[in-house]
Formats: sequence, C-alpha cells, structure tokens
Amino acid sequence: MTTIAVTGHMDINDASVPLVRGELDKILAAYEPAGLVGVSCIAQGSDSLFADAVLAAGGRLAVVIPSEDYRQAKVKPEHADTFDRLVEAADEVLVMPHATANRQAYEAANAVLLERADRLVAVWNGRPPTGKGGGTADVVHQAREADIPVDVVWPDGASRRA
Repeated sequence: MTTIAVTGHMDINDASVPLVRGELDKILAAYEPAGLVGVSCIAQGSDSLFADAVLAAGGRLAVVIPSEDYRQAKVKPEHADTFDRLVEAADEVLVMPHATANRQAYEAANAVLLERADRLVAVWNGRPPTGKGGGTADVVHQAREADIPVDVVWPDGASRRA
C-alpha cells in the first residue's frame, strides 16, 4: 500500500485546473489502484483536485478536517458541494480535536498528513514560506526534513489567482 498526502495552493486559477489535474493523474497512474490511499484536507483548489484524482484512479481517500467548525466557518459556498461529496466518498474522515479553524488547527492537520504519508504531492509554485506557518511551502519543508519524498506539481502555464 502507498499513502500519498497532498498540500497545495487553494487559489490556483481556473485555467490552471486542467493542467494541474493532468499532472496529478500522471503521478497517480504509477500506483496500483487497490493499494493507493490519498490523504487530503479537501480544501478548495489543490487538495480537492488531488482527492478527485485519487478517486478517479481507483484509490481510497482519507480526509483530515482541521477543526470541528471547519465546514461551517471556512468552506465557501462555491466549494460546499465538492467538499460534501468528497467527505461522503472518503473511506475515512478524521476531524481534528480543534474547536476553531485557525493556524494551529491547520498545522496539526498538516502534521497528520505527514505522519501518514509515504510520499507528498505538492501543488506548489516553489515560492518560500510566508512566515505565517501552515502553508504549502511549510509542509514541503517539513516533509523534506522528515525524508518524505516530495513530488512537486506546477506545470508550465500554471498560476494563482491575483
């Protein structure tokens, strides 16, 4: 069994979605579907694209929700249907023991992703951490420090919303 976690930008632009999804599909095609587990926080953008790609590849999905109030407090109306569909499709849903969605909850959720991961897929433009903690670059750095292999996905032409 191979467990692949994801981290990535939430704000990839619409034109980048098919580019990123194509790269995710290529990466996941290398794994036997019966032994593939994807771990995602299913946030809007990269996390949900990865979760959909795992399911399309025939893998199983494990969802880590950062806090008890995450769905109500942080999931935007345009992402709610996707979020709910992915929760429903998941083999496992872990809600972190944080009442409120905040930086501490996100960092704890990211730690669980890395604890479970054999590999990390990072939908990441390569920019350094912002210093706030809990972002994509931070997770990539933590994975590399823990000797978890990282596959960076940022295809030519990909960009973030302004």
